[in-house]
Amino acid sequence: MNNGQTSIRDALYEAPGPRTRRWIAAGTAAVLLLLAALIYGVVHQFAINGQLDARYWSFFARYTTWRFIGNGLAGTLTAALTAGVITFFAGLLLMLGRISGVKPLEWLCTALIEFSRGVPTLLFIYFFFLVVPQFGIKLPPLCKIAVPVAISAAGVVAEVLRSGVNAVPKGQTEAAVSLGMRKNSVFFKIVFPQALRYVVPALISEVVIVLKDTTFAYVVNYADLMQNAKVLISNYDALLSVYLVVAIIYILINYILNRISVAIARRRK
Repeated sequence: MNNGQTSIRDALYEAPGPRTRRWIAAGTAAVLLLLAALIYGVVHQFAINGQLDARYWSFFARYTTWRFIGNGLAGTLTAALTAGVITFFAGLLLMLGRISGVKPLEWLCTALIEFSRGVPTLLFIYFFFLVVPQFGIKLPPLCKIAVPVAISAAGVVAEVLRSGVNAVPKGQTEAAVSLGMRKNSVFFKIVFPQALRYVVPALISEVVIVLKDTTFAYVVNYADLMQNAKVLISNYDALLSVYLVVAIIYILINYILNRISVAIARRRK
């Protein structure tokens, strides 16, 4: 039951008819066949070039290898979670400033949002790695990766939150104010909770981007999944196998986050 609410997805896309469903099924089957042929060709080339030899894969049967990978994964998740929390609150502050109604503050927050969105994440990381220490500020490796990644994503999160606030019917604010509620109370008790529900799937999608951006941790020598993968490659001279396993881990994490986003979106209907 959707309680009379129509999701953005429902508004933008019509349900496919029988003919369209047949075309979708045929296209899916064709793509799967092409994908299977591609995988076979890649594996065949690996075999020809000796990349399937036991020496490139046998170390994955050791507990120490997976413990080392697990430590790197824990580092990646820690960096992503830290950056995600900072991103949310920084984005919230920028959003509040942009809708505050105070023109100088609005202009400042708009400029910061556009700056955050326009500068590549790697430049922020280099700034915290190379420039900040020159002012006598010593940050741990976790902060050197989490803070710049958060700054890079904060502008996007601010705009996502603002879109959610704009999606809440204005009549609710007017009704609450007419009942004597203060504007701040109306925003945080009525408007923002509803806005957050609208944009949770988009926020989770941004978490995926934050997670991917933490792969730049090698710049600051932070022990994440990619950094530990490089150590394994150096020790076993197994670039292909290690990066393939790491890629699968990232795909699984992002798939889980995507399924969470889809589940939350369905619960809102």
